[in-house]
Amino acid sequence: MAAVRSSLRSRGSSSTSASDPKERVKNCCRKLVAFMCTQVGVGGLVVGYAIVGAVGFGFLESSWENPQDRVVRQLQANCTRELVDVARSVNVFNETQWRAEVNAALRRFQSGLVQAVKDGYNGLSSEEMWTFPAALMFCLAVFTMIGYGNLVPRTHWGKVATVVYAVFGIPLYVLYFMNMGKVLATTFRWLYRRLYECSSDARDPADSEEEAGVPPPPPSPSPRIIVPSTACLWVIGGYVLTGTIMFAMWEEWGYLDSTYFCVTSLCKIGIGDFVPGANIIEYRSGSHLKLVINFVYLLVGMGLVAMCYNLMREDVKEKVRDVKADMLQWLEDVRLRVSSCCCR
Repeated sequence: MAAVRSSLRSRGSSSTSASDPKERVKNCCRKLVAFMCTQVGVGGLVVGYAIVGAVGFGFLESSWENPQDRVVRQLQANCTRELVDVARSVNVFNETQWRAEVNAALRRFQSGLVQAVKDGYNGLSSEEMWTFPAALMFCLAVFTMIGYGNLVPRTHWGKVATVVYAVFGIPLYVLYFMNMGKVLATTFRWLYRRLYECSSDARDPADSEEEAGVPPPPPSPSPRIIVPSTACLWVIGGYVLTGTIMFAMWEEWGYLDSTYFCVTSLCKIGIGDFVPGANIIEYRSGSHLKLVINFVYLLVGMGLVAMCYNLMREDVKEKVRDVKADMLQWLEDVRLRVSSCCCR
């Protein structure tokens, strides 16, 4: 009876906990946290973090107005008024005086416009600069520590949000870098092993012994296959070559400039003198597909860099182990030779 009561009590408690909304919320949170710690969850979390940041920065920075915009509008109004006054006051037959005064007005406008450009005028409004793809690239440049510098927050709240966003985003990116490196390294290691086994056309000596009637020896454990560093360099070189051709065709850059952009971006140098889709014509036309593709290219490329880091570390460790064994063997041989000479 006691056992029956205890089982009924446990069933009642489990059913109560299952029907309790607090317990269900806690279980869902545990499952969500466990999923976010997986490789797929970390990748999705990074993309979601970038999307949320892009929406937030676009909202914060869209209200900012460049003070040089008012200066340029005033220059345009003054130049227009001066040209109208020249057209009214100067006789149409006096072409020399008309040209002189028009040229003087245009030169004043030109010098003022040049000064405004030096002070930060670029002909774009905040809504045109902080589109969703551009803000997405800004978020990527922040938490990956690339820092192109072509797009920066101007409002006080935008600068505060950038600090907070970087503080939480950089550890998240490091977690993505480590997890994605392990996943891609495991996948590439498996592919390399399969290709190595398929390309090995050496005949197994056990087959000839089996044909001759000799029983085969017991199977030996399969040797550990280490991916060489040259294979990793070929992968990174192919990825950089793909980006070079792609950006050279889209941006009409030279191949050297495209390679320079890909390498500096994947190495997180981020000089910022070359950024895809950053010219004024493409901002005006609303064609921001290149920024989204650049976001995907860099995110995947940094995962490949992490993969190559993991694989090349294994290769270096194996080579160091071999060098250490060779050195120990060499020292042992020297010791034996010295001892044999001394015994004589």
